[in-house]
Amino acid sequence: MIRTATPADVPVLVELIQELALYEKAPEQCHVTAADLQRELFSDDPSAHAFVAVDDREDGTEDVVGTAIWFRSFSTWEGTAGIYLEDLYVRPAVRGRGHGLALLAALADECVRRGWSRLGWAVLNWNTPSIQFYDSLGGTPMNDWTTYRVEGDALSNLAARA
Repeated sequence: MIRTATPADVPVLVELIQELALYEKAPEQCHVTAADLQRELFSDDPSAHAFVAVDDREDGTEDVVGTAIWFRSFSTWEGTAGIYLEDLYVRPAVRGRGHGLALLAALADECVRRGWSRLGWAVLNWNTPSIQFYDSLGGTPMNDWTTYRVEGDALSNLAARA
C-alpha cells in the first residue's frame, strides 16, 4: 500500500534516507535530521512531499518499507508543472515485491490527476539494477544533459556576487 507520509513517519523517513545514502556510497554526505524533514515536509509552505510504501504486520500495525520524496518542478517549454523525484528507496529485504513500482505509479498518478506533464529523476550511472527497472517502465535517460550542482563554498561565493 502507498500513502502520503504523515508527521509520525518522520523518524522512519530519516532512517530510509540514511539507508539510501549508505547504498549510494555517500553516508558522510547525509546530514538530514527529523527537524529538517518536519519543517520541509509539513510546514504551511512545504518544499517537498513524501509517499511511503507500507506492509501490514501480523499485529495489525504498519511497517514503512520504502519512500518516494519529491517536489514540484516546472517545464517552461510545456508550460506545466511536473514532479521531480528526489529519492526513491525501498528496503533491500522487500525489494522485488512491487513497492518501487507502486511508489512510481503513485507519483505518475499524482501528475495525471493534477494535469502535470512529467515525472523526472536522476540515477547514479553505476546503479544498474535501478536503471534496468526504470528502462522497463518506459523511462527515458536524458543522456544529452549533464547535471550540475553548486553547494558549500561555491554556493556562498556565487551568492556573494548578487
